[in-house]
Amino acid sequence: MAVNAAMIDQHKKRGGNRVSKKWFVLAMVMVMATTLLTGCLSSDKKPAAKPDAAKTETAGKKVIRISIGLNEVHPEFLGLKKFKEEVDKKLPGKYDIQLYANAQLGDDVKTTEAARMGNLEMTGPSSSPLTGIVKELGVFDLPFLFPNTTVAYTVMDGPAGQKLLDLMEAKGLKGLAYWENGFRHLTNSAHEVKTPEDVKGLKIRVMQNPIHLATWKALGANPTPMPFSELFTAMQQKTVDGQENPIPTIYLSKYNEVQKYVTLTGHVYTPHILIISKKVWDGMPKEDQKVFQDAAYVARDYVRKISKEMNDSQTAKLKEAGMTVTVLTPEQQKAFQDAVKSVYAEYTDKIGKETVESIVAEVKKATAKK
Repeated sequence: MAVNAAMIDQHKKRGGNRVSKKWFVLAMVMVMATTLLTGCLSSDKKPAAKPDAAKTETAGKKVIRISIGLNEVHPEFLGLKKFKEEVDKKLPGKYDIQLYANAQLGDDVKTTEAARMGNLEMTGPSSSPLTGIVKELGVFDLPFLFPNTTVAYTVMDGPAGQKLLDLMEAKGLKGLAYWENGFRHLTNSAHEVKTPEDVKGLKIRVMQNPIHLATWKALGANPTPMPFSELFTAMQQKTVDGQENPIPTIYLSKYNEVQKYVTLTGHVYTPHILIISKKVWDGMPKEDQKVFQDAAYVARDYVRKISKEMNDSQTAKLKEAGMTVTVLTPEQQKAFQDAVKSVYAEYTDKIGKETVESIVAEVKKATAKK
């Protein structure tokens, strides 16, 4: 517009009235055209797109995302596929259940917190990371609590176990079922372990859990908390000497490539817990809640079955892969149990005396029946 005005002034100075009028008309037409064009272009502009939020529906189906830290061939992930199959069978076309492995949506702590906030629908963490939310779940971290899986299942699936799941509701979570995780065993790359003395000085990766830390300190080890996703590299680079996990995790994570020895200590049995956001649960029809609950039980039994099969076969495969597998005698097992008695004294009140005494009583009752 400034250029057109200058042109008009220039022609006025020359005295060219007729020409000036022509230039004036032409200039006004150009200005009007420019203004009109600019207005049209401006009206076509769309606001900048915002980052996509997680879709709550796809093709009319309610999206249910379930994230875990383990890989696609682990029993827990296979259990999620079974869970999805059961829900799809009972509620065809209603839910789009999306499964995520390998901590794609975050580790156990992050996914659990996301579920509490309603930002993630479901997850399946080990009970250990949940102790920061429900301290009573720490009872499952006490060393040598369960003598075998039969007793563990009896206690967890009974009233005492359900009472612990019910405590999660006040924290924004609904516990659907205890799934198999298994007894944890020690691996290391330094030497064979048969006694607590053999553990002394070993740098062992553990979960960020105070009871696990106390247990390994009582055994004389140097426990080192570390995310699961960093563990393989840490053992490969000798940042830690070893770790402790159930056999399927040890085998499927290929720890035999960076560890030489495995001792079947069975020092802790911690379950996985299939949980759903309380916000999501409360928004579901009662009949859908029942389908989800029943599917969790069906998948639980499936996971326990295949976990036992994997545990037996994969122990043999670890031997075939060159690992030294050490089975403790009853006397050697008792030496480990005696070495960690102080953990009970230190943590019973912190977990909740009533909870610990109740679970221990149920363990004794179930053991006597066996």
